[in-house]
Formats: sequence, structure tokens, C-alpha cells
Amino acid sequence: MRAGPAVTPMTGGVRLRPLTVIQEGDEALVGDPATGTFVAMPAVGGVLISALLRGASVEEAAAEAEAHAGRPVDLPSFVATLAELGFLDDRPDAERQVVRTAPIQTRRWFAGVSERVARPFFGRAAWACYLALALFCLAVFVTSPSLFPSPERDAFLLGDVGLSVLLLMPFVLVSTALHEGGHWLAARAIGVRSRFGVDRRMMLLVLETDLSQLWTVPRRLRYGPLLGGMAVDVVVLSLLLAARLLIRHGVWSPAPAVDATLAVWVFVKLAGLLWQCMVFLRTDLYAVLVNALGCRDLWRVKTLLLRRAFGRLTPGQAAELVAAGPTDIRAGRWFRWVWLAGFAGVLAWFVFFVLPVVAATLEWTADRLVLGPFEPRFWYALLCAALLLGPYALALFLAVRERVRR
Repeated sequence: MRAGPAVTPMTGGVRLRPLTVIQEGDEALVGDPATGTFVAMPAVGGVLISALLRGASVEEAAAEAEAHAGRPVDLPSFVATLAELGFLDDRPDAERQVVRTAPIQTRRWFAGVSERVARPFFGRAAWACYLALALFCLAVFVTSPSLFPSPERDAFLLGDVGLSVLLLMPFVLVSTALHEGGHWLAARAIGVRSRFGVDRRMMLLVLETDLSQLWTVPRRLRYGPLLGGMAVDVVVLSLLLAARLLIRHGVWSPAPAVDATLAVWVFVKLAGLLWQCMVFLRTDLYAVLVNALGCRDLWRVKTLLLRRAFGRLTPGQAAELVAAGPTDIRAGRWFRWVWLAGFAGVLAWFVFFVLPVVAATLEWTADRLVLGPFEPRFWYALLCAALLLGPYALALFLAVRERVRR
């Protein structure tokens, strides 16, 4: 059963915000969906909060928790912890700050379409179709290797490199928007709201959908929203490849510019799909892995274990590692090496999909910059280069700002 918000009556002097409680084995996931704050605590804490949300008095909640734990509970200390977490509704009129999960992010959660409208797109039949389309795309690349994108050939729509770069940016933005829209729509299919932001993955700038509110639903329901973006990517890629197959076999004979446009789209969509397969980054499949393993903070534990392996763990970090969950520790022992080896995967992806485009653009730009600032082509080349390299510059800025804040 999905845990939803409950009323928050006064219960013996303790007033809680509309919290959600999900019991998972020996732990309870408790959170405030409005602020995006979620914590894991012993199951007895979930019993206490559930009782208070249900309308039980403090004495009744304590008795229920004691019966569950088999020993008395320290209710005053527990209430103080809830206050530190911001779970008490002691200031009903105060504006609650939403937890930021990306450097640039919208403040409000976005709902949009209803659960009833979104649900058919992510039912069992729909996922079977997405799997079939993924196999179709793979079969096309195996049987028709000429349709596999080549950056030097397919990234530039026109003979003019600069204009091609200007056109490539909208392709990337629309492709990314469709992907993130898939996450949002899949979240709406289970009644969860989300929000959008801008973050970085190593040297690349990315748009992302904050799905923190997935912690309000059982683990088995989280896979749809986590894979919703890739499902949209597969649908779009399969349509593009089907259209290119029709052209290759003479069934459809559009203008050459149409086939070139389709080739650009295939290049962009495939690059995005392969990026999401990198589990050693905070990509969609990494989120799926974390959910399947039942981890809480694998990314942080991985970092701490690596620092310990290389003798760079501070006393404070050592204490943090000791307090980490056993599931994160077990997974972190092997995931840290996957993450470390993943640099080679990111480098290979960058060399194949990004470097040829950047190199060709810089070479084209250099030929025009030597003309000097009094030549219009100088400023045109500068504009094209800035649009291409701007996201990488912003990613570098965010990395530096993150480092300074840390």
C-alpha cells in the first residue's frame, strides 16, 4: 500500500507535518514530501510516527511503540529529533524551504497531468512495448551498421559548421526535455510530483528531474519513474531508425535534408541513451541499481570507502562511515572500484560523441578568428563556439563553486 499524507491533529502537544511512512524491513522511510526531506530510521520510529499521524495520543503512541520494540522508548528524545528534522508542525505559518538537490532548480513540485491519464503509458503492456522497441533498435544497428551514427558525418546537418552547431543545440535541448518529461510523466502515473533542475556530471552539464518524492512509495513502484526517461528515448530512437530504414530500402523518398535531420536525431538520442547506461555516474541506471540494492546513500559511502582505501579518510569521515548502513557498505566495497574504472567509460563516450564535434567546431572557428574583429565572420564564429562550449564552461563553474562551498 502506498503511504499518503495524513491529517496533523494536536496529539498530546506533538503536532506533525503531513509526513509519509514506508516500512522496509528493519527500517522505516519517513519524510516530508513538501520539502523533499526523507530519512531512514529504525522501524519503531515509523510505528511511533504512524500512530501520531493516525490521531493517537502521545501515551498511546508510546505504548504502541513499546509493544513493537519490546522495551520502553525514549519519546522526548525522539520528538526532539523530529524537531531537528523539521517534521514538527510547530510553526504552521512559516514558509518551509525545499531541500535543494541541484545547483540550479525550481522551487515548486510540478504535478500537471492526472494519475489516470498517465498510468496507461507505464502499465505492463506499455513496458513490454518499450522492451520490444529497444530490441528493435539493437537489431537495426546490428543488421544495418551504416545507420550507427558517426559524429563527423551525422552531427553536422549542413555544410556550414557554424550553422550546424547552432542547429545542434536545439536538437540536444529538445531531446533532453523529452527524456526528463518521461521521468515526470512516469512519476505522475503513480501519483508522485517532481521538479526540474540543472546539475553536472563530471565535465558535462545535465538537466535532471528531482524524483525525491519516490521515497513516499514502496520500492517496487519506483522503477517506472526511474526508467521513464529511457523509455521515451527508446520510443523516439525506434521511430527515427524506422524512418531511416524506409529511406534506405526505397519505401520513402524524402529530400536529402530530411534524412540528414533524422541522422542528427539518431546521433543525439543514442548519445543520451548510452550516457544513462553509465551506472558509475548518477544516471538513471545508477538510480535503478540503488533502488534494487536497497541502498540509502551509496554515492557518499563509495566516496568514503575510496578515501579510506587511499589513506585520506579524516576522523569525522571515519565516524560517518561507521554510521553508514550495512547495505551501503556491502555495495560500496565493489561499487567504488566500478566508479573508479568508470572514468575510462566516460572518456570513451566523450571521445566518440563529443570530441569530434568540438574539434571540428574549434578548427572552423580558428580559421575565422584570424580574420580579426572587423570581419562579420569573426563574431559569427565566436558566437557559434560560445554556444557549443558554454555548457561545458557552466559545468566547470558549478564544479568550482561546489568545491569552494565544500
